[in-house]
Amino acid sequence: MSQSTVRNPLRVAFDLASWAAATAIVAGILALVGASDIVPVALIYGSASLAGQLGWGAFLLYRGRYRVSTFDESAAIARTVVLTALTAALLSIAAASAIEAIPSALAMASFAPGLATAAIVLGRVLWRSRRDRRTGTPSHATDVIVYGAGEAGEQLLRLLRSPEVPYRAVGLVDDDPLKRNLRLSGVTVLGDGRDLEQIVEETGVGTVILAIGRPDRRLVASLSERMSRAGVSLRVLPPVAQIVDGQVRMSDVRDVEVTDILGRRPISTDIAAIAGYLAGQRVLVTGAGGSIGAELARQVHHLAPASLTLLDRDESSLHAAQLSIYGNGRLDTPETVLADIRDREALRAVFAQIEPQVVFHAAALKHLPMLERYPDEAWKTNVRGTLNLLELAMEFDVERFINISTDKAADPTSVLGRSKLLAERLTAWAARDRRPAGNKRAYVSVRFGNVLGSRGSMLDTFRHQIAAGGPVTVTHPEVTRYFMTIPEACELVIQAAAIGRGGEVLVLDMGSPVSILDVARLLIARNSRDVPIVFTGLRQGEKLHEHLFSAAEHGDRPLHPMISHVTAIPLPPDELPRAYEEWTAGDRKAVP
Repeated sequence: MSQSTVRNPLRVAFDLASWAAATAIVAGILALVGASDIVPVALIYGSASLAGQLGWGAFLLYRGRYRVSTFDESAAIARTVVLTALTAALLSIAAASAIEAIPSALAMASFAPGLATAAIVLGRVLWRSRRDRRTGTPSHATDVIVYGAGEAGEQLLRLLRSPEVPYRAVGLVDDDPLKRNLRLSGVTVLGDGRDLEQIVEETGVGTVILAIGRPDRRLVASLSERMSRAGVSLRVLPPVAQIVDGQVRMSDVRDVEVTDILGRRPISTDIAAIAGYLAGQRVLVTGAGGSIGAELARQVHHLAPASLTLLDRDESSLHAAQLSIYGNGRLDTPETVLADIRDREALRAVFAQIEPQVVFHAAALKHLPMLERYPDEAWKTNVRGTLNLLELAMEFDVERFINISTDKAADPTSVLGRSKLLAERLTAWAARDRRPAGNKRAYVSVRFGNVLGSRGSMLDTFRHQIAAGGPVTVTHPEVTRYFMTIPEACELVIQAAAIGRGGEVLVLDMGSPVSILDVARLLIARNSRDVPIVFTGLRQGEKLHEHLFSAAEHGDRPLHPMISHVTAIPLPPDELPRAYEEWTAGDRKAVP
């Protein structure tokens, strides 16, 4: 056998010696009870068992697939021993029949495999125990408590046995009462999560590592706050399924991130497979300098469109977007266009020049308190600007139009929400049947909530307030919001555009609403700052809890598990004057 086949020659030698010793012991006992023909039987059986262990082991046991003394290795040992025992028994009995020594061969075949198996397994257990005792941690290692005695926790404990790792596990915590006093790799389960502060105080640890396959976001938020109060650092492992090849590494241990308390499910979307409608197409992205628009443009760029045009009214934002996508910020190439969607004639020139086939409309005014003060600005951009784009899209026969909306459009109570609901309904109007074939235009709206990391977002505000020493301002202790990361939101937008039917609103699955107070506490804990939190009260038009659907809407998910389809009520442009009269009258909750 080659070295690539047998990864540990010493282990192989020990197993062969176990078979030889088992054969010799059984032969000695049989000789003592008067079996005079045992010597040739023992020679035949011993040779066959050695050959069988070596041959079967080369395929089943000795390729370096298993860690020593694990369940997987034990199963492989069992398979190898059974096949070896059968091989040796058949050969020895066949040979013994020629010398009339079948009883001795049967006795050998009955007792030797058990002794060999016991020796092989015991040897590995003793070797593993001795190795674990010898393996030390550096004297400067930080004592830690590992929260979780499952698969991830067990892998982490094995990792912490390495001398290079700067942590030393002094105890485990697990909420399963059946694991109380369980020992893993020499480390004992000291209690459950309710006892964590007491355990931390008694052991004097400075760090707790959360090693649970998929922890509940509320658990992460609670632990972060509790450990912050206790002056202890909280670190986490990602779910084992998300770790490369399923093996925990020290690089996987990281600080708690905001996304850890979102309770998000992983998005399983094959962008390349579903976005064929973008390959070789002329694509226009409005609001391309904003957080959503720029990320949409980046993802579209990777899908090989024939051309990608970035439109925004902010030249600095266009410069940043072009730099991130193309690696330069020259601003002298056709892919960047400086224009305002309020300016219909400027837009007409753009449409005439590039003749877009797909439009992603992300340009909008979005700050709720500002739009409450200046509602006409929301009308000019979010309503009239969207209508400008829709009418030009119809005039220039744009094939797909994707209007980026917001959860605030569901039963709106704010200027922002109402303006975006009007934009959804205008988009549904533009999708109406005007084609000879009788099919609707693929004009849809995509609705989702807040995105983490967008410019001017809650996270930006909190970070600035914490850096300044506080206070951190939260509107209400019970306020919740839906959150997604920018990349996952844009990925689902592209997916939704592929499956949306004309006139629909596609509502993205945002997971569970997240407590804003939890987010504030987490950021404060991460920065190890003693920053107060002040509740300022809900602002004009602001909801305590957002909803993804209005009371009259019922979404189903016929095509994708994370995208709901809602049929929007079309709003013809000739009804906008009445809508504007209500708007200027201050009746912002009325829907025309």
